[in-house]
Amino acid sequence: MRDRVFVALDVESLEEAARLLDRLEDAVSGVKIGSQLFTSAGPAAVELAHKRGHRVFLDLKFHDIPNTVAGAVRSAARLGVYMLNVHASGGAQMMRAAAESAAQAARDFGVARPICLGVTVLTSLDRRALEAEVGVTASIDGHVLRLADAARQAGLDGCVASPQEIRRIRLALGARFAIVTPGIRPASTAAADDQKRVATPRAALEAGADYLVVGRPITAAPDPKAAAAAIIAELARGA
Repeated sequence: MRDRVFVALDVESLEEAARLLDRLEDAVSGVKIGSQLFTSAGPAAVELAHKRGHRVFLDLKFHDIPNTVAGAVRSAARLGVYMLNVHASGGAQMMRAAAESAAQAARDFGVARPICLGVTVLTSLDRRALEAEVGVTASIDGHVLRLADAARQAGLDGCVASPQEIRRIRLALGARFAIVTPGIRPASTAAADDQKRVATPRAALEAGADYLVVGRPITAAPDPKAAAAAIIAELARGA
């Protein structure tokens, strides 16, 4: 079960990331590197994680014209990342360019093709915000499923979606479509912070998630290794 959990390295510097990895030791096998750390440290953050034996989910949510996204995906693949993502709302042509670029880069650089994901609706948005601020009048479930299906049709391998949409995506798109789920909050954690659509690790796994991204419940804990181990134990009990 440790392979199903990616710890979010949402810290400000490479030095902080190294200290956090020291505290985690070998509790998990994957980390998520997002905009904060990558903007600060760049590819060195990926290199650090790889040297510590971790798979990397590069969570930069590319969203631009197809040619620009294709170039970004090519650079990410060259780094040897395990997973990367683009915004599914960028459209079919953009997502198709990402998928094709990942495959070509893997051949050109002799690396494994990264799992390419489409980001659906951010976990910080609820139904009211989706309509009032983004202008989408469909239900969150309906909009997420539409974007996930568009990602699949464009050649992406899976999607990023909140725990509340997992079951519907799995039922509609099948077992081979990867679902990566943020918004994970253990039962012992009361605060959802800035995320609105959340669930416990076990509930997300039982709904059909392939990978869970966990941040503050682990990284802000007094003992990150123990917190990660408790989540993995919870997953194992539900297996």
